[in-house]
Parts: sequence; C-alpha cells; structure tokens
Amino acid sequence: MNKKALCIMSGGMDSTLVAYIMHHRGYEIVGLHFNYGQRTVSKELSSFRTICEELGVHEKYEIDLDFFKTIGASALTDHSLSVPTEGIEPGVPITYVPFRNGIFLSIATAIAEKEGCEVIAIGVVEEDSSGYPDCREAFIDTFSKAANLGTKETTHISIEMPLVHLQKSQIVQEALLLGVPLHMTWSCYQSEESACGVCDSCRLRLRGFERAGAVDPINYV
Repeated sequence: MNKKALCIMSGGMDSTLVAYIMHHRGYEIVGLHFNYGQRTVSKELSSFRTICEELGVHEKYEIDLDFFKTIGASALTDHSLSVPTEGIEPGVPITYVPFRNGIFLSIATAIAEKEGCEVIAIGVVEEDSSGYPDCREAFIDTFSKAANLGTKETTHISIEMPLVHLQKSQIVQEALLLGVPLHMTWSCYQSEESACGVCDSCRLRLRGFERAGAVDPINYV
C-alpha cells in the first residue's frame, strides 16, 4: 500500500509547492481544498483542480464552508472591508481570517484519518508571511499533538510544514527546481482575472520572484 499525504491546497504557490515536495518524497497525494467565501473563490478552485490534474491527484476533496463569511472580520471574506493595497505593515493585517488554519486542520485531520494518511502537509510560512498567528510553527506543532489525542489509538498523523522557515525567494527557487507549474497558481487576494499586484499577497509573491531572479508567469494588471 502506498503511503499517503493529505495536502491542503489553496491553489497558491506555497501549498502547490508543498504538494510537489510530498509527491517527490514518494507519497500518494490526497488533495484538500476549501471554498470559504474568499473573494477569489472561483479562481482558487479552478487552480486547485488544474494543479491536481497536472500532479496526477486522483482523490481530492472540495469542502464548502460558509462559516467564515458568517462571522466576517476579515477583508478576504467580508466585502464591507477593503483589502489593503498600500504595502505590507507590521502586525496582524485585516486579511487575517480568524483561526482559519485551525479550522482547516481540524477538517483535514478527520479526512486524513478516514483516508489512512500518515501525513497532513500544509504550506504555512512563518518568517516571510503576512504575520498570521496560525501560520506559526509552534501552533502547528501544538495542534498536531491535539489531533493525535483526539483520534483513534491506531491513527498516527504527523503535520508537515516544509516551507515554514523559508523566505519567499527560496520558495520560488525550490518551485522552479521541482518543476512546479507556477503559471497555474494564484495568490492575489482580490482579483480573479489579472492579479492586482498591490495586495499583500501579490507584493510578497512579486518580491519573491524578484529576489530569486525569476519572472512571475501569471498576468498582473
């Protein structure tokens, strides 16, 4: 029986690279994508499906969550709030979705147990991220202990976060090395046609490509 890894895949560059890393390590990939009311929900879903096809993922889950739109509090899910476009500021930005990775990992744990996956892989980045508290290594490590306490004694799941200490430029370099189809990925917080180039996520992505000495293959306004 092949060893299996459940990869949480947003359709973005980081999580796509993680799926390719796990595939390169010999895991059969089970894809997991969340439609949680984010502004670019259609584009992200399309990217996820295209990447799964490219990677040869046969088993995949698309989970719809209206929870985050119900509570609001994030510019990604509450259209009464504006996505910041003035540059990356210190602190936790308004694009932070409250405890999103905690919710995602809880659902991922249930699916991983059902599928017999020994690994959950997530593309959190701590040092060069937007400052989201649920992207920290300490949080993921602590959650992993709780997940294993809350599942069957025969279930043993590790949570892998291979990018957690990388800079964005290193992520770009690693993606190019592994042949990740970066033209299929999407990072923009607010546009589904051409990336805006000015939201925090676009700025981080563009800076990563620039510092890696590479050209981003997606379209920008």
